[in-house]
Amino acid sequence: AGMNGTAIENFVCVIYNVSFMNCTWHVGRTASGDTQYFLYWKTSRKEDLTECQNYIKDNCGRHTGCRFQNVTIENKRAYFLVNGSRSGQNIQSHEKMITLISDYIIVEKLTPPLNVTVNCREASHVCEISWQPPRTSHVKRHACFKYEIVIENK
Repeated sequence: AGMNGTAIENFVCVIYNVSFMNCTWHVGRTASGDTQYFLYWKTSRKEDLTECQNYIKDNCGRHTGCRFQNVTIENKRAYFLVNGSRSGQNIQSHEKMITLISDYIIVEKLTPPLNVTVNCREASHVCEISWQPPRTSHVKRHACFKYEIVIENK
């Protein structure tokens, strides 16, 4: 229910530093200036929906996102609901069930690879470079990563 064009648009979440997540959205095209949005989410069926505790606001004070800390997404799934309110008008809600593996609604910005070491042998002009995979919130298989090495002679 609610007027067409009042629901949020372009809902995207970005995970960074393994356990922090920002979710952002654009205000509905036909939503008026006094429309306010509220984000609720849960990461498993057993949980109750929890409201965002740290909203991102635009210049009008409208909620246009949420900052999360200590995020762990159980079973690689999460359910999001954004609804809104405005005096005298029903706002369309926006619901999303996401799966981390297949949906692009959540993006993860990875940390750099860890423990990078370089051992060069001057006599043979051979260098060995090794590292460990970046820390990540959900990718457990190291074969999922591809690396690019840029070597500059100085």
